[in-house]
Amino acid sequence: MSDKNESLFGTALNELGAALAGVDEVRIDAACKQLVEAGQIVVYGCGREALQLKGFAMRLYHLGLPVSVVGDMNTPPLGPGDVFLVSSGPGETSTVLTLMRVAHEAGATNLLLTAQAESSAAGRADFALLIPAQTMANDQGPRTTSVLPMGSVFEGALFLLFEIMVLKLRDLIGASPDAMRARHTNME
Repeated sequence: MSDKNESLFGTALNELGAALAGVDEVRIDAACKQLVEAGQIVVYGCGREALQLKGFAMRLYHLGLPVSVVGDMNTPPLGPGDVFLVSSGPGETSTVLTLMRVAHEAGATNLLLTAQAESSAAGRADFALLIPAQTMANDQGPRTTSVLPMGSVFEGALFLLFEIMVLKLRDLIGASPDAMRARHTNME
């Protein structure tokens, strides 16, 4: 590998590490508690954030938690005691804002993952986890903080954050690795 590639890898890893180091672990624990106590969990994100949330939804299912993805045929209606877990790095995604309104009106809790503490989505959230990373809200001009394009640092941080949350959730509910594996599909 060339020195330039090693430098890019090191820089990208440092950026991911810095984003995750900026997430409040007490709030991570509180978010995990909300997920464990939820009657239903429904997740949503746009674009590449959606891919991260779908992966997390799969792990929530492996843990035995009641989870669905907005748009899937088996997504139940939300109501009191349910959690709408939504990601909007920039915090201004119109679909996210609309779905948060719908979830709120139904009595569900809006649990938001964002990089923008002062965004419209943060204003609608019942609980927010702030992930201090570059998104498409600040990826141009002097506001650029990452060698990675657009919202890649935020999206990568979501993946790693979700893996840590899986470990915390597993401990909270006492799920064994064998029980998680037993819920993995055999339709592959």
